[in-house]
Amino acid sequence: MLNLISILLGIIALILAIPSSIPLLGWGNWIVLPIAILGVGFGALSRSDKGRNFCLIVLLIAAIRLALGGGFV
Repeated sequence: MLNLISILLGIIALILAIPSSIPLLGWGNWIVLPIAILGVGFGALSRSDKGRNFCLIVLLIAAIRLALGGGFV
């Protein structure tokens, strides 16, 4: 059950991260990061590690995009 919650949070974070890759919408990554971190937390508590790994990938993508934009663009 926790793995399913983690995957759902990862999907929500990914859906929000896609438009955040457009220039001037990078601030949306600040919303994606906490959601992905929450997903990693739920994934760490579950038996399977698929949801955790998915959320880590989304977290990495959002963090790199945020770093490339200087943290706010």
